Amino acid sequence: MSNSSTRLESDLLGEHEIPNHAYWGIHTLRAVENFPITGTQIGSIQELVIAICQVKQAATKANEKLDLISAAKAAVIVEACDQIISGRLHEQFVVDVIQGGAGTSTNIIANLGLESMGLVKGTYDRLNPNDDVNQSQSTNDVYPTAIRIALVYLLDKLLISMAQLRATYEAKASEFADVLKMGRTQLQDAVPMTLGQEFSTYAVMMSEDEQRVLEAQALMREINLGATAIGTGINTDPDYAMLATQYLSEITGLQMIKAHNMIEATQDTGAYVQLSGVMKRVAVKLSKVCNDLRLLSSGPQAGFGEINLPPKQAGSSIMPGKVNPVIPEVVNQIAFEVVGNDMTVTMAAEGGQLQLNAFEPIIFWSLVKSIRHLTHGCDTLRIHCVMGITANKEMLLQRVQQSAGLATALNPYIGYKNATKIARAAISSGRSVSELVLELGLLTAEQLNEILQPAVLTQPVRLKKK
Repeated sequence: MSNSSTRLESDLLGEHEIPNHAYWGIHTLRAVENFPITGTQIGSIQELVIAICQVKQAATKANEKLDLISAAKAAVIVEACDQIISGRLHEQFVVDVIQGGAGTSTNIIANLGLESMGLVKGTYDRLNPNDDVNQSQSTNDVYPTAIRIALVYLLDKLLISMAQLRATYEAKASEFADVLKMGRTQLQDAVPMTLGQEFSTYAVMMSEDEQRVLEAQALMREINLGATAIGTGINTDPDYAMLATQYLSEITGLQMIKAHNMIEATQDTGAYVQLSGVMKRVAVKLSKVCNDLRLLSSGPQAGFGEINLPPKQAGSSIMPGKVNPVIPEVVNQIAFEVVGNDMTVTMAAEGGQLQLNAFEPIIFWSLVKSIRHLTHGCDTLRIHCVMGITANKEMLLQRVQQSAGLATALNPYIGYKNATKIARAAISSGRSVSELVLELGLLTAEQLNEILQPAVLTQPVRLKKK
């Protein structure tokens, strides 16, 4: 029996007491009881909460335009959504991020609207969550549409962080433009380059990935709103889908696109697979850069020691003075997680059956984690690592001068056979390439000095005929 602290609600499975403080109803309660999985509620993803309310507003405006709902009820629903969009009651979205039912159990709008009408929660004869708030809609078109909008919002933040990290790489490339060093292939000395060139590649890699993210983000703007249950548009007016999509574009400020084939759009999750693959690409390349940073800064005495990462914390409780590359390490770990998330998205997309993929909650949650963590990873790497990197210029120059790899630069001038002889001699004797070239009379000191200029060693030059 109900008491003052609860209200009684019913569904097709029976009745249940609902706490009066709850804006959610019996369907949400069932989900909370059924899915105690991660302990993370969808209310923690503000982008999704906002997107759900924007979809509900667009649907309501379309229904009002088509005389399917009264202007008074429409105004109440739109206002309730505005309150949630502004930040109110996100904690009332209590269903776990991993849930069965493809997202069915997410709704607090009706009771918030009833409260604004001066009525008690659960007075559904005045404003009904199914007949009014959900008019012309199904979970199967509302939830995927909201997911896609939320992903667009999340990707906007990631793109900002990527652009800022790219700009920091570019600044370092400029700072280190005249710092000569040895390039390496397969961890062996190759030919000279500048540290600026090394960092410029990181900027280009990030720029390329920004473009791939933008391409994947654009795929999120195609939606199936109006598809209802399986894509046939049952229980909707013929003009509803286009109207709702137009209103959604106005509300979100995004150019949303109605899917050409709504049945296909309701079951196909290929756009998520594409996006997840792009997140994996970003993660893998970001991790590769962090591998480089850890290697180039290794030491300080017994490693490469070419660059210095800003010290962030003591590295050991047993080794005094040890400082570890903790920032690249944490970004590496983010990358490993994103790769795993991509596998989850892949299997969830493959696991869809017939006219609906019921696994969109885990697809979305995996993408949210990947996007969020990559965003934080880019910010952390930029602020706590890349901005503070310094170069050991003198040591880098000394290594160039002593490296047998310098013989490669002399190939066009002394021939491959002589260059090989010089390289072997340099390695076995520990003497410099320059010293050996002069000793054998292969070049004059003036010729050698002209050839070993950074501008000659690190870019194409026009050679003279022999």
